[in-house]
Amino acid sequence: MGLKLMCVVAHPDDECFAFGGALALAGDRGIETYVICLTDGQAATNRGDATTGEALGAIRREEFRRSCEVLGVTHNELMDYHDGRLEFVEFPVAAGRLVERMRRFKPDVVMTFGGDGGQNTHADHMMASMLTTAAFHWAWQAKRYPDAGTPHRAQRLYYVTANFHIPDRPPAMTMPWTVTLDIRSVRERKTEAFRQHVSQAPLMERTREFFEQYGAEEFYALVAAPDPQPARQETDLFAGLS
Repeated sequence: MGLKLMCVVAHPDDECFAFGGALALAGDRGIETYVICLTDGQAATNRGDATTGEALGAIRREEFRRSCEVLGVTHNELMDYHDGRLEFVEFPVAAGRLVERMRRFKPDVVMTFGGDGGQNTHADHMMASMLTTAAFHWAWQAKRYPDAGTPHRAQRLYYVTANFHIPDRPPAMTMPWTVTLDIRSVRERKTEAFRQHVSQAPLMERTREFFEQYGAEEFYALVAAPDPQPARQETDLFAGLS
């Protein structure tokens, strides 16, 4: 069996904005990928032509699907939680749904946001991090969710982080990185995936200069692995895995 990568995000466009390089690089290597998005982004500030939350959600679901297609994502799923309200979900139930998906997909590597909530310190991003982290650890514990499938131990959990702060935003308490990904070979594809999110065009315009300046690399922090080990710098999320 080949390697597998699972990515858990909060909103449509997170998959490309934050993780697009890693996903595209994995696809180019024949690594099976599965992106889970927890909400359909109905609470977004940028609303395109939508006049209702439901209409915006439908638009953003399709934008998410097209973005994943551009990135070469093998499987994508958009769940049914409410945008802007992930902090109020019933934590054990929501984490259990991710446990079931991890046990079914059996990823080698899982990646999500850090507890800082990303560069915009979004509470939904923080909750995506916490839910995914709990599910990562609970997925291999037989006593947890015994009806959610056969326990599976993924080999690594990564948080996305960054080497800059966005001006005019409260600076995130970013995690020091352990992986620097050179994404120059897929940089245009990441940008093209973001272009699929037409409803979020103003966001793309506001962040254009940051991608131009910093868009050649993505940064990740290894936060869990099976064996005790010192932190070390890598250039591959899958280094040493076969």
